[in-house]
Amino acid sequence: MRKLLLLVAAALGLWACASVPGQVKVTGGTIQGLVLDDMCVYKGIPFAAPPVGELRWKAPQPVVAWEGVKECQAFAPNPMQGNGEGCSEDCLYLNVWTPAKSPKEKLPVMVWIYGGGFAGGATSYYDGALLARKGVILVSVAYRVGKLGFLSLPELSAENANGVSGNYGLLDQIAGLQWVKDNIAKFGGDPDNVTIFGESAGGISVSMLCASPLAKGLFQRAISQSGGSFGPTNPQSYPGENMQTLAVAQEANAAWARGAFGDDYTLEQLRAADAKAVMGGFGGSGGWPVTDGYVIPDDQYKLYEAGKYNDVDVLIGYNSDEGLSFGFSFGGGSHEDQVRARYEDWADALLAAYPVEADGKVGKTARDLTRDAAFGWQTWAWARLQEQTGKGRVWLYYFDQHPDYPADSPRYGQGSPHGQDVAYVFGNPEEVQPTDMALSGWMMDYWTNFAKTGDPNGPGLPAWPRFVNSAPQTMVLTGAGCHAAPVPSEAALKVLDGYFAWRRSQE
Repeated sequence: MRKLLLLVAAALGLWACASVPGQVKVTGGTIQGLVLDDMCVYKGIPFAAPPVGELRWKAPQPVVAWEGVKECQAFAPNPMQGNGEGCSEDCLYLNVWTPAKSPKEKLPVMVWIYGGGFAGGATSYYDGALLARKGVILVSVAYRVGKLGFLSLPELSAENANGVSGNYGLLDQIAGLQWVKDNIAKFGGDPDNVTIFGESAGGISVSMLCASPLAKGLFQRAISQSGGSFGPTNPQSYPGENMQTLAVAQEANAAWARGAFGDDYTLEQLRAADAKAVMGGFGGSGGWPVTDGYVIPDDQYKLYEAGKYNDVDVLIGYNSDEGLSFGFSFGGGSHEDQVRARYEDWADALLAAYPVEADGKVGKTARDLTRDAAFGWQTWAWARLQEQTGKGRVWLYYFDQHPDYPADSPRYGQGSPHGQDVAYVFGNPEEVQPTDMALSGWMMDYWTNFAKTGDPNGPGLPAWPRFVNSAPQTMVLTGAGCHAAPVPSEAALKVLDGYFAWRRSQE
């Protein structure tokens, strides 16, 4: 009789631990989620030990086991950031939305990595239910940000078995992926069909995970939205050239530590300090991953040239007017002054490739230099290099959803700014006009089709051609009708490619 009851429970979707609805045994103990009509939702599942006290600035450690049943029905606190409100250093938790009715279903898994400039962001900003209803299991993983997530110091490297420091936030992501590998089958997921996806710093993280030997085998596909990290290391941080070597980062962070805690600072002192005293601001010293030779072995462009990366199918792209969100913030002066300050010998060529308007206004064409330096070239270089040296399929997109603003509007000529695409992927665009809802539906189908098969195409969708170097095309994502087209600003991208090659030669 008991066996019959268990079979009935499984048929009804009550397939978890001890036939209790929404209960699952995972690494560390048993958890209880929320049982909805069409799925189970688990929030705040610990995947590593709290990175506090002696574990501050250390790689994530094994989760601390618990007794009894742990309620996992609400998001955990956000990682420490901003003014600290609603945040905690104890932040290494993940969330699962699963529509599976049985652990035997082996549904494809999508793992979301949030953006926020490696200085902010949280899983609590995103609801995975609508994507999960497309027949996938949605997981979102938290990671440490700011100086708590990326500080490198000589003293931290000296105590580390690999002689490195920083990149703790990336190690958190890898630990989350290992948890998925070990546990997702219990939720009805396929641990051998995992797609990582993210936007901005999340998309950059996806790019870095594709290049990290530590993430090998933990995912089979990757989606990067406004990401990529193919610029050379540079002591001066610019959009698209944010990476520093471990030695340079350590020197800059040691100067910060001396200024904040005194010339004779100690790790014990730093680890005992209030988290707010050590949190980093947006980007800059201690708030960005570093090329450490371990998590990130080398300049990612060089790794891809040599074929040394995790060769998986990728779907990658960027928005049409990213430059709206990222103006120049160095050197002061006019647009031309700032271009000359950053691009030096290549300034004249880039000012010609990305010209200001006839009246001197910094319009979209000039803004596109910022777009392409930070995202467009990174994505285009990624596509070209992988298509040349890898076996994984490449699908390139260009998100361009916006009204055609009238000539007398202050927004005339504007395209899609940074981050606009995320809401469309999660099924809740801020604008709810018919074209917005149509585009959101298409993107959700493209993204989940890709997670299922490695190909975004499917019934009822405009055909998306695979990216090939011999005839490069991108998929323009717009509510007026998605369509394939030549890569935007490709001639200008080639000029920018020359700059990055020159900058790499100056290392």
